[in-house]
Amino acid sequence: MNSKLILASKSPRRKQILELAEIDFEIITKDTNELYPNDIPIHEVPIYIAMLKAKNIQADYPNRKIIAADTIVVLEDKIIGKPKDKVEATQILRSLSNKTHKVITGVVILEGDNIIQFNDQTEVSFHQLNSNDIEHYIDVYNPYDKAGSYAIQEWIGAIAIHKINGCFYNVMGLPISKVMPHLKP
Repeated sequence: MNSKLILASKSPRRKQILELAEIDFEIITKDTNELYPNDIPIHEVPIYIAMLKAKNIQADYPNRKIIAADTIVVLEDKIIGKPKDKVEATQILRSLSNKTHKVITGVVILEGDNIIQFNDQTEVSFHQLNSNDIEHYIDVYNPYDKAGSYAIQEWIGAIAIHKINGCFYNVMGLPISKVMPHLKP
């Protein structure tokens, strides 16, 4: 029987974080509808979506340990999703400019009937972004698969983020220091 952890995520960043932590895992994903009820609190949205992803995989692998995560960006009590195009990415980055926002990652770990779920929250503060910086970042880094239109570990994180309060890896997509105690045998 295969006891290797399943990462239920296509995110190259989550893959990179688990590799950095020297976790033995394989990636298995299924397309999952990421819609959520309008009446759940914002901080529970990423847990809800992570649970959908994990349960979707557990249906085919009921005896395996599965980890799933979802990350949202929240500005002024509104969820900022992934941009659809360059215009939306530009608008999102302009809205984050010179402000502090929250990054919330929900994590679900399933193994049989055992369910572990939690979220982690990090505050991220941007310097003022000028139009040239925004255009350069979007053109070079194509942030269309990233909540909030950016990745902290890329160029924009180095030049534009002046402060974070919380876990750096949470902003990347997986709060590994909170995850590790649940993955050790």
